[in-house]
Amino acid sequence: MNAMLDPVREASDVVLVVDDVPDNLSVLHDALDESGYTVLVATSGEAALQRAAQALPDIVLLDAMMPGLDGFEVAKRLKAGAATAHIPIIFMTGLTDTEHLVAALEAGGVDYVTKPIKPKEVLARMGVHLQGARLARQTRNALDAFGYASFTVRASDGRLMWQTPLARTLLQDYYGTVAPQTPAAILDWLRRHLADAERQIEPPRLCAELGARRLSIRLHQQTGDDDWLIVMREVSDAAIIESMSLAFKLTAREAEVLYWVVKGKINRDIADIVGASPATVKKHLERIFAKLGVETRTSAAGMAMNRIRQLHPQFEG
Repeated sequence: MNAMLDPVREASDVVLVVDDVPDNLSVLHDALDESGYTVLVATSGEAALQRAAQALPDIVLLDAMMPGLDGFEVAKRLKAGAATAHIPIIFMTGLTDTEHLVAALEAGGVDYVTKPIKPKEVLARMGVHLQGARLARQTRNALDAFGYASFTVRASDGRLMWQTPLARTLLQDYYGTVAPQTPAAILDWLRRHLADAERQIEPPRLCAELGARRLSIRLHQQTGDDDWLIVMREVSDAAIIESMSLAFKLTAREAEVLYWVVKGKINRDIADIVGASPATVKKHLERIFAKLGVETRTSAAGMAMNRIRQLHPQFEG
């Protein structure tokens, strides 16, 4: 389903309309379709959850009062799922009592429109929230593209509000957890440093290790009264060696030798690590010195360390 919708998504935003009254669906479908939106419909709460999980729409227009699973429960479940938590929800309701409107917002809605539905009002409200959602999506995608995985945590209850695809993978790999559960180690770290973060003092980073892979976790910013954006970046020996190879035009083995020089290993130790003789390691170093334009291992290590920190700021030499 996602693959089928991706080409359409580039041309128009995808809207999921949820209402158990066919006439309401018809009016909204026609108005949205004429305005260039791709429209999906669901006539029950259960169908809405299934459609949202499959299609990942850009916005949801959700009827508050439906038989069976009502709109409030649908919204709560969408917000509890990491894949759908970021989708803005506009409630459609004939209930104008303050308590019902508050319930809609507390369930995860960003806005509401009252029935009978006025298509022009719906389109105007949607435009505002879609713009914000687009910017957020572009930011998340950009972070992932550069290896900076991000997610948002609600400090009070520890719920993971949303996460990028890369963050989902890293949290599963390092902590074995899936949304809406935030790893206990990260939640404890977050709560310990909230006071400093609120005073805009940079808290220490949290680090996790998985074999040769290392994960650096930092508290980025507050995104709501109780929501915090956390950014992660993974560093592995292999990734650093590859980046050094590209940066200095070294062979894979030369880059590996240089990496262990940066880590303070002597030739004999490096030989054991890479499975070569000390004499071979010495020859590799001679070629490395020539390519870097230096004469000593100290100079080579210093040059390599500077480049590594440019490419991998969280690297601990």
